[in-house]
Amino acid sequence: MVESDRLSRWVARLHARTPRWVVPLAALGCVGAGIGYTLISDPTRSAPDALPSCLLKLTTGLDCPGCGGTRALWYVLHADLPAAARHHFLFVFALPFLAYFFIAWAGKQAFGWRLPELRVGPKAVGVFLAAWLAFSIARNLPWYPFTTLYV
Repeated sequence: MVESDRLSRWVARLHARTPRWVVPLAALGCVGAGIGYTLISDPTRSAPDALPSCLLKLTTGLDCPGCGGTRALWYVLHADLPAAARHHFLFVFALPFLAYFFIAWAGKQAFGWRLPELRVGPKAVGVFLAAWLAFSIARNLPWYPFTTLYV
């Protein structure tokens, strides 16, 4: 049997002593920081000559699978769902599910809540990922009606 090193023992002791609500609180802090950044930066108002912040868009000119997500979040936070869906429909579609999954996980970790479990099977995840791939390709096609998907 191999004895663990000092770092592993320290991490194990830290894990044993840490209250169960710390990880959900840290995750909530990360989500809050992302929302705060979105609200402060106002991604809907950039300079006309500003470079894109997305490396794929900067190097190829193509919209990446996440392009428009920050603007969609900004519009969701300002209760403008049509504009949010215009920038990234699949993000707006997935947001309630992601929020519920987070609340159910964090509630279980921090408070022991047992919320009804959403069952999402591998086929549903595969369909969503295939739709996201199709959306990502379609929004880069240079013909009408696909040009309406440009962000």
